[in-house]
Amino acid sequence: MHIAILTFEGYNELDSLIALGVLNRVKKPDWRVSICSPTRSVRSMNGVVIEATSDLEDACRADAVVVGSGMQTREVVEDPAIMARLRQLDPSRQLVAAQCSGALVLAKLGLLQDVPACTDLTTKPWVVAAGVEVLNQPFYASGNLATAGGCLSSHYLAAWVIARLEGLEAAESAVHYVAPVGEKEAYVARAMRHVTPYLDPELVTA
Repeated sequence: MHIAILTFEGYNELDSLIALGVLNRVKKPDWRVSICSPTRSVRSMNGVVIEATSDLEDACRADAVVVGSGMQTREVVEDPAIMARLRQLDPSRQLVAAQCSGALVLAKLGLLQDVPACTDLTTKPWVVAAGVEVLNQPFYASGNLATAGGCLSSHYLAAWVIARLEGLEAAESAVHYVAPVGEKEAYVARAMRHVTPYLDPELVTA
C-alpha cells in the first residue's frame, strides 16, 4: 500500500509533515508513505529542505495521494510540465486528497467538477475562480476525493486515508497516538466527527 504526499517547492511543513507523521502510525510491512516531488529535493516556505522519496509518476500509480500545499502552488498549476505529469491522477482507482492550496491543483486538473472543496482562506479566491465551490468547514469528501482546509486539519485528511485503506480502528489509533496527553479522547472524537460522515456506513459500524 503506497501513499504519496505531493510536496512542492515552498511547501508548508505543517501540511506535508503532519500528514507524513500520522500516516506512518500504521505499522504494516506493505504500508509505505513517501514524500513525492517533481525534483530531488524541495525547500519549504520556512527554509526546511527535504529529499523526495518518490516522484510524480509514482504518485500517479499510488493507492492514495495527498496533495500538499505551499506558497508556490499557483506557480505549480501554471507549470505545464508538472501538470502534464499529474494528469494521470485518477480518483476512479485511487484515493486523491488535497490539503489547503492542494485543492487548487485538483481544481486545475479538473478533478473537482461538481464537487465542493475545503481550502485555506488565502487560497479560497483562487479555487473559487477555478469554478469550485468552497465550503466553510475543515474537511469534506466525496467518493475517492477529499479536501481539508487549514494547516491543523491535516490529521483529518490523514485519518480519512487510513480509515479508507485500513479501517476506522486504525484511523482512531493513529490520531490517538499523536494527540496531546490528557486530550487524546477529545482529539479522536473531534477527528472522527469530521471524517465518519464521509465513510461507508458499513465501515463505521463494523
